[in-house]
Amino acid sequence: MSAPFIIAVPSKGRLQDNTEAFFARAGLALVKPRGAREYRGTIADLPGVDVAYLSSSEIVAQLAQGMAHFGITGEDLVREQIPRAEARVVLIDALGFGHANVVVAVPQAWIDVRDMADLDDVATAFRLRHGRKLRVATKYVNLTRDFFTQAGVVDYRIVESSGATEGAPAAGTAELIVDITTSGATLAANGLKIVEDGVILRSQANLVAARTAVWGATERALARTILDRIAAHARARAFREVRARFPGCDDVVLAQARQDFGAVAPFGGPASSGMLTLHCPPAEVYALTRFLQSKGADGVTVAEIDYVFSPSNPLYGKLEAALAD
Repeated sequence: MSAPFIIAVPSKGRLQDNTEAFFARAGLALVKPRGAREYRGTIADLPGVDVAYLSSSEIVAQLAQGMAHFGITGEDLVREQIPRAEARVVLIDALGFGHANVVVAVPQAWIDVRDMADLDDVATAFRLRHGRKLRVATKYVNLTRDFFTQAGVVDYRIVESSGATEGAPAAGTAELIVDITTSGATLAANGLKIVEDGVILRSQANLVAARTAVWGATERALARTILDRIAAHARARAFREVRARFPGCDDVVLAQARQDFGAVAPFGGPASSGMLTLHCPPAEVYALTRFLQSKGADGVTVAEIDYVFSPSNPLYGKLEAALAD
């Protein structure tokens, strides 16, 4: 019996809720046959796939070791925990939730520190004055080192944080921090400000594939099935279906609809019944409707589209290209 295709997903909180909603929208409902407290699951109507509910750090570890084929986790953790991440994993798709930035934040009282060059000057002066280096509290050790090296800042040392990093300067355990933030409100509440060019990474949840997982014919077929559904749903969100009884439609009208409203006719011109079907960006639906009516269309209806499948799939293409390297 072959090993299952494993997808590692967050085990709690908003990330779990968003992940389950993401898969459900793509027609890939995650189910826990043994109950809500179970940490293993499946995808409804897709045999051969196991879903592992893990912490975010565990998901990254499983991907790095090739123990999971796909995982949902933040790009910040991938780049922090996996050295030279591109050699071990493939960031297949950014999912639009779990947004947060990894940033450099200094005390608001440091009015002369606006950018990383200013921070470099302060770090050098601090070492000369106090005989020691600035302390940077962070959980993002590798990202911090790489970013500070690129910025040319050398007079600092990292203090690894295991608690509320934003409180380190007030507690006297560090002079500045590198931490993750969504709105910056918590930083401001602790008397900190983000350095103008100090955004290390704009992170969000990603669908990630492990290069070193087993990728035989069965695994690739399952990956194609999953990615086809995800891509089809994403493609559908960019359009609404506009239908109208329009026997008098011609190529000139279709060309103008495409040029002015971004509408495409997936099935060509009107059918023999006189019914025309167009796919149109949501923001252009009303304008397109008025245009069609002005040209003689009757009974225009608009509907959301669940899926638009295409012979080509850029998500699967990205995976295949990475596995071929």
